[in-house]
Amino acid sequence: MTFVTKLDFASGDRDVLVETVQELKETIERKGAECKGPHASPSERVTVPLYKNLSAGDEFSPWRYDVYRRSMEIHGADDIARAVVGRDFPDSIHVEVEVDQKKPLGHRRD
Repeated sequence: MTFVTKLDFASGDRDVLVETVQELKETIERKGAECKGPHASPSERVTVPLYKNLSAGDEFSPWRYDVYRRSMEIHGADDIARAVVGRDFPDSIHVEVEVDQKKPLGHRRD
């Protein structure tokens, strides 16, 4: 069985996100693992209301910012994937990890 580790990154700081993901890809490939991505998704515009009091009513202008997303996959190389997932990422980057188990084609389970 082969494992595919899917990594999803989100950040409001596009420069840090791009730099971190590119560095990560280079590290993965240098260690000999197969890496697909990074794939960019359209940015998402987020609006956060700001209230003058604890109760709804008077508001300041809302706070608006963009969230940038990248995704990548590591195929096989479980030890490398584990090392990547366990590393410290900048505080401005949110990371989600999903691990899928893939069966080789042509194998049948009885």
